Amino acid sequence: MTPEAYQGVLLIGDPHVEGRVPGFRRDDYPRVVLEKIKWCLQTAQEQSLLPVILGDLFHVPRDNQNWLLCELLTLFETPVYGIYGNHDCRENQLNENDTLSILIQAGRYRLLSTENPWRGTMAGRPVIVGGTSWGHKLPKADAFEHETDSPLIVWVTHHDLLVPGYEEQGHLRPYEITGVDYVVNGHIHRRLEDVQKGQTIWVTPGNIIRRSRSDATRAHIPSVLKLEATADGWRRSQVEIPHAAFDEVFHPEMEDETEEGVPSAFISGLAELQSRRTDTGAGLKLFLEKNLPQFETTVAAEIQKLADEVSRDDE
Repeated sequence: MTPEAYQGVLLIGDPHVEGRVPGFRRDDYPRVVLEKIKWCLQTAQEQSLLPVILGDLFHVPRDNQNWLLCELLTLFETPVYGIYGNHDCRENQLNENDTLSILIQAGRYRLLSTENPWRGTMAGRPVIVGGTSWGHKLPKADAFEHETDSPLIVWVTHHDLLVPGYEEQGHLRPYEITGVDYVVNGHIHRRLEDVQKGQTIWVTPGNIIRRSRSDATRAHIPSVLKLEATADGWRRSQVEIPHAAFDEVFHPEMEDETEEGVPSAFISGLAELQSRRTDTGAGLKLFLEKNLPQFETTVAAEIQKLADEVSRDDE
């Protein structure tokens, strides 16, 4: 599709593709996430939208199965644009040993940056879609003051933004970037409240897949952000992605057993992990985070040490 044929942008949050099943999911996660990406790309094609991925295409940066890479090469037959996230690179900077680099070298994933943004025309308006990958500095407030044709500008990022609902983890405060209409951030897996600074609106749309069993995940609706160009600016909407109900996707939590003679809740929880184990240690990690504080420090440290040894053996 030529740059002039696009009518807008479809922003796809953090797919986290991997060949293993995360803890507590009961479905075929690798196939499910690939189907979601396929749906997003078909929607983009049908509606003449530029597909842009907000980083973390992969969950692990290297040693991804060949069949997964082949599937993505087929899905990205028409190249997609995007940035890389912290899960896409092992050394805080993408290099030739990371799986995403294969898609980039093949011309199937086109990396957006300050130096190489997408430029084209939508609805008769000049448009710029740029991006800042994990570990890189965002544009300065006056970075686009030299643009003379008043383009519509969308910038995509993958950072720990200090936004409502992410105050404890966030550290980068949103600010106005002159000329930029939207900054759309990946990395944060749930949809959060917008932050507007002058003309610039910072958006956290959440991701397209649910990886962990939690209250926040239960409330999250997998969706993508659609920005349609108009003569007056952007028309924005959130588009829900077909998905199964939370209780169909995740195993239910086992109730604590408290009757005399019945194993403690901790032992019952370990039994649940054994009976419902998946290919990763995500479930064990979450379980220990919730339950180790009940033990004395030395005991908790020993349990954690054993768990770390088991996790290393599985890698």
